Amino acid sequence: MKDWIIYSIGFLAQILFSSRLIIQWITSEKQRKVITPKTFWTLSLIASFLLFIYGYLRLDFAIMLGQSLTYFIYIRNLQLQGQWQKFPKIVQYLLFIVPILIVVFYYNNNQIDIELLFQNTNIPTWLLVLGIVAQIVFTLRFVYQWIHSERNKESTLPMGFWVLSLIGAGLILTYATIRKDPVLFVGHLFGLVIYARNAYLIRHTND
Repeated sequence: MKDWIIYSIGFLAQILFSSRLIIQWITSEKQRKVITPKTFWTLSLIASFLLFIYGYLRLDFAIMLGQSLTYFIYIRNLQLQGQWQKFPKIVQYLLFIVPILIVVFYYNNNQIDIELLFQNTNIPTWLLVLGIVAQIVFTLRFVYQWIHSERNKESTLPMGFWVLSLIGAGLILTYATIRKDPVLFVGHLFGLVIYARNAYLIRHTND
């Protein structure tokens, strides 16, 4: 597949990720506190799917791992907000099944080529480890958010979420710089500003 198509998919995913942050940021600024709008999780789900595809086309296991870990957390937050139930049943089933179908059928004609993922000559082992660690830290923010939301029976974005976002984004920016990946770099550079602003809003609200 041509590079411009691959990068287009990646940038579209990052545009959607950025859009969710802009919407969340504007909503929070109006309320002077951190708000989680309903569109945040819908855009997250669509963007995550696209970025997973981008990661596969780039043979980048770190990207695929990060999106795989958060995909169903996005769905769970939509359920907590009462939005998932509004999706047509066929769409719900497809969103659950498609990631599995990708793993089973899309990889190299029904075979997962582990060697291509872990022995990519463009990604040295140490850099792959850095990318995986960065994605795990970045993903832990949603695990933390999910547990916090389950306890409160409400979809919220607590302070811990934004702190982990800042740490994870910083690590991914380092990975993206070394990997020379413009999609990751642009997306996470923009996100750092909003993560810091939301952390400030929460701290200011609690003072």
